[in-house]
Amino acid sequence: MKVMIVGGGKVGTYLADKLIKEKHEVRLIELREEEREHILLDIPRDVLVIGNGTDPDVLEAAGIRNMNVVAAVTGDDETNLVVTTLARFEFMAPRTIARVNHPKNAWLFNADMGVDVAINQADLLSALILEEMSMGDMVTLQLLRKGDYLLVEEKVAPKSLAFGKKVSELQFPKQSNLVSVIRNGEMILPHGDMVFQVADEVLAVVHQSEKKALARLFNAVP
Repeated sequence: MKVMIVGGGKVGTYLADKLIKEKHEVRLIELREEEREHILLDIPRDVLVIGNGTDPDVLEAAGIRNMNVVAAVTGDDETNLVVTTLARFEFMAPRTIARVNHPKNAWLFNADMGVDVAINQADLLSALILEEMSMGDMVTLQLLRKGDYLLVEEKVAPKSLAFGKKVSELQFPKQSNLVSVIRNGEMILPHGDMVFQVADEVLAVVHQSEKKALARLFNAVP
C-alpha cells in the first residue's frame, strides 16, 4: 500500500516508521526544516519531504496521485482539513484520514471536507472508558467501516447464557458474526455443534448498535 502522511511530529513519524516496517511505501511531508535531522533518526531519508503539505505543488511532487491513502496528522486542525480537501477533490485520493486535535472541531471533519475517517482521540478515549464500565469483559480490538462495525473479543463467563450451549442453540444479534474461538491457546473455527466452555475467548464482528446484545450472551447472568 502507498501512504502519504502530512505532519512529521511524533504521531506522523511514529506512523511512518510503523508502516515502513510493515513493508508499505510511505511519503512523509513535514513543513519545518529544523525537524529534518530529528525525523531522520526514525525513517529513511528518501521517505521524508520537507515542504508545505497544504501546497498542491508539494503534494504533486511527493506523488500524491499514486497514493492509496492520505493521512493528515499535523497538530493543527485547519491544516489537516486543507490537506484532506485537496487530497480528495484536487487529486482524487481513494482514502483520506485526518487527526482531530480539538474535540470541538470534530463536526468539521466530514465528507464535505474530504474526510473519510476522522481520528478524534478524545472521543476514542471516552468511548473506551465508558465501554470498560458497561461491557463487562468485551474488548474492542478494531473499528471497521468508520466505526459502524467492531472486531471484539469476549470471554465466556461461568454463568453466562452461552456457557454449555451449542452455537446453534443461541440467538445471536442479526448484525454479528463469529470469527473464531480461542481455547487453551488454540484457535477453533466456530460451527453449529461447537459447545462454549468457560474462559473461551470469542472473536466476533458486530454492529455498534448490537454490541451490548452480543455481550449479554457471554457475560455472567445475575
